[in-house]
Amino acid sequence: MSSEQPSLFELLPGEELYRQEKQVAAKEIHSPFLPGIKVEEAFPGIKEAAPLEELARNCNNCRLRSGCRQVVFSDGDVKSRIMFIGEGPGKDEDEQGRPFVGKAGQLLDKILVAAEIPRSQVYISNVVKCRPPGNRLPNPDEVRECRNYLEAQIRIMQPAIIVCLGAMASQVIIDPKASVSKIRGKWFNRQGVKIMATYHPAALLRNPSYKRPAWQDFQMIRDEYNKVK
Repeated sequence: MSSEQPSLFELLPGEELYRQEKQVAAKEIHSPFLPGIKVEEAFPGIKEAAPLEELARNCNNCRLRSGCRQVVFSDGDVKSRIMFIGEGPGKDEDEQGRPFVGKAGQLLDKILVAAEIPRSQVYISNVVKCRPPGNRLPNPDEVRECRNYLEAQIRIMQPAIIVCLGAMASQVIIDPKASVSKIRGKWFNRQGVKIMATYHPAALLRNPSYKRPAWQDFQMIRDEYNKVK
C-alpha cells in the first residue's frame, strides 16, 4: 500500500461519525418476520406498542374498517414472552374491543387455566384487527394490509413463543400452504422464536374431537413457556 495517497484509506473529518451512524441504523433494520412482508411497510419508525395501536385505530386501508364498530388491536401484556394469534375479531370482540372474549375466547381462557398459563401473562391479537362482515374469513387483500401491523407487533414485542390459533394465522405466520391438522404439535423456529400451530378454539366448539390434540399441543406450549417466562 502506498503512503503517498493516505486519503484513499484514511477517514476524512466527520466520516467516522457518518460510518457509525450507518452502523447503528443498520442494526435497527430487522429482517421481516412474516413471509412476504417488506420492512418499509411495517412501520419501522414505530418502536412502542401504544403509538402502533393508535395508528391502527385510525387505519382505513381496507374495507373492513367501515363495516365494524371498532378496531380490536390486542389484549394482555406486551412484555409477555408468549403471543397468541387468531384470525380476526367476531361480534363480541367488536362490541367489547378485546380479542377472544366470545365463546371461543371463553374456551381459550379455560384451556389457559388448565395449562397454568394465566391470561394476564400472555399477549393476544389477530391477523386482522377489524371484524369481517358476518364473521367471514378475511379476504387476501385485507390480510395483506393488516399483516403489516402484526409484523410490527411481533417486532416490538419480541416474543419467545408464538402460538397460531387456526389455519389463517398458521398460513400468515408459518407457511401460506399450512394445514393445521398436518403441522400442529410441531415446533418451528424463526429468528430465535419458537412457533406452534394448533386448532382455533372456535374449531373445538364445532368439532369436539379436536379437543384432545389441542390439549396435547397446549401441554407442549406450557412446558416451553415455563422455560422462557
